[in-house]
Amino acid sequence: MRLVSLASGSNGNCTYVGTDNTHILVDAGCSKKRIEEGLNSLSLSLDDIDAIFLTHEHSDHIASLHTILRRYEIPVYLTNGTKEGVATSFARNNAAASLLPRFQEDGTFFDIRAEEDVPVKDILVKPMRISHDALEPVAYRFFAGGKKVAVATDMGCFDETTVQCLQGMDALLLEANHDLNMLQTGPYPYPLKQRIMGDKGHLSNEASGALLNHLLHDHLKGILLGHLSEHNNYPALAYETVRLAIEMGNTAYHGNDFPLYVASRSGVSEVIEV
Repeated sequence: MRLVSLASGSNGNCTYVGTDNTHILVDAGCSKKRIEEGLNSLSLSLDDIDAIFLTHEHSDHIASLHTILRRYEIPVYLTNGTKEGVATSFARNNAAASLLPRFQEDGTFFDIRAEEDVPVKDILVKPMRISHDALEPVAYRFFAGGKKVAVATDMGCFDETTVQCLQGMDALLLEANHDLNMLQTGPYPYPLKQRIMGDKGHLSNEASGALLNHLLHDHLKGILLGHLSEHNNYPALAYETVRLAIEMGNTAYHGNDFPLYVASRSGVSEVIEV
């Protein structure tokens, strides 16, 4: 199984998870061109995609969905709340409004629920609840051939259930959205700062490192830090903060024990093979 970020950040998100036989996208929040270029770098195209799983309805996760669906008949899996949010977004967009009837037809949009498994060929997809200011957001875990990977971003906080759901992953893409000091002293208006730091906002670098310390194990093949803020973070800071959190954490592991990468906001990440 492969885990690759095609773009990850506040400007747009799309992640590829696949096996030799099954190819899945998580979100379609960057341009169709960028998604196509990212897939091409993996010797794939949108014609190969078996399913798109949406985490939630915010524009940086669905921006090119309507453009893709006008040309490709790809099944889209989403919670009922996300479906409502996407339909509202499409209704406000003249270019997307023509797709609204497909919300009522079988064959394009499929309702899912957190903690209910969704089989897609040889991959079993397991949605999980997360805390974010969207209608019904989820993160995803993917199981195939005895291997497990996860894509977990847009989480304002984590709890014991989050930890239990993400334990034992062979690879994961985990949010490290902002540096707390940069956010607090930066130019954002106070209500926006409170939203980002709140329980329904985004994980900071520090919180990402704290969560990781609950998830480390001997067979972890790689960690991608994603959804970095353009204005309140930068890759070297996210990397070093999380690495130090592992180094200083109450575990037997050190910061350099695992491959740790930072996903690009505008390009393809390292390919993690498990």
